[in-house]
Amino acid sequence: MVSEDSFRREYEKLPQLGNQPRAELGLVKTSIDSLPRLSAELGINLLIKRDDTLPLAMGGNKHRQLEYYFGQAQSANADTILITGAIQSNFVRLCAAAAIKTGLHPVIQLEDRVPSTDEVYNNSGNVMLDRLMGAEIHYFSEGEDEAAADANLDAIADGLRKNGRKPYVIHLGMSHPPYGGMGYALCAAETMLQLSDIDQAVDHVIVPSGSGLTHCGFVSGARGMGWDVDIHGICVRRPKDTQQVRIAKRFGELMELLEIDYKASTDDLRVDDTVLAPGYGQLNKHVVEAINLAARKEAIFLDPVYSGRTMAGLISKVRSGEIKPGQSVLFIHTGGAPAIFAYENKLRSYPG
Repeated sequence: MVSEDSFRREYEKLPQLGNQPRAELGLVKTSIDSLPRLSAELGINLLIKRDDTLPLAMGGNKHRQLEYYFGQAQSANADTILITGAIQSNFVRLCAAAAIKTGLHPVIQLEDRVPSTDEVYNNSGNVMLDRLMGAEIHYFSEGEDEAAADANLDAIADGLRKNGRKPYVIHLGMSHPPYGGMGYALCAAETMLQLSDIDQAVDHVIVPSGSGLTHCGFVSGARGMGWDVDIHGICVRRPKDTQQVRIAKRFGELMELLEIDYKASTDDLRVDDTVLAPGYGQLNKHVVEAINLAARKEAIFLDPVYSGRTMAGLISKVRSGEIKPGQSVLFIHTGGAPAIFAYENKLRSYPG
């Protein structure tokens, strides 16, 4: 259990978070910075929450989620941690790093989710870092079948138990508690307090919506504190109709974990798949434009899977008029820089 003074104000906003097992994986709080040149380009006041600068293994949003999963693992006296994700998964890379930092053995399963990959994609970026850290790597070919991926991970865990290990499995499927979402409930409290400290109100918050725990975690924290800012989840893996159901379920589960009585409306759980096609981990002109704009205007690096697609969704909302000229927008930068190197050939050869 964690009740360190550094989160005293956040726990005052969301008291139940202070009662949840949470592992300390390094300094968590990140800055909110302005992006003046990109703001001028888009005609809005654009701010960025720099979760790409979290200290663990090149940063990223999964750091916050893993603190709560590792809290559960430590409570269970686990000596091994297992996780599944796409070949270029940031979650997998950070989970392996967190395992090493806390003295656990990392076992990772890499799923074949993205079509038409090349040797660079399969061996560079996050995969190279996974290998450098000495993670035990398994491969799984049915990457779009979440239940099958979790079941295969459980089978690996059963084998480890027979060999005397005490594994803890981080499942990504919907039949397991969304502990990681509490990391972004805490982030919502951190963010709201930071904005208050600098006397800055925002009209919109833009987050990626993949497994859903960053998205619904942030919404649960915001609504649990009575912060009614518009929060938009940009789809990075599933179409809107499917993702909407997922987010609603996860949101309800998180509010139950946080012991908050709140009935969500459609305005609470906004999901947008405008820039999703052709699908998870695949480039389109909007994502490539977003990556280039952020790099050339602000020297901010976005990855093709999560943060680049999320920025593309933000730009789409500006151009459609959903985000109005002059409004203040906070972009949650979820990291993912290592994946840029895995997409080197695709980015270089992309039309335009």
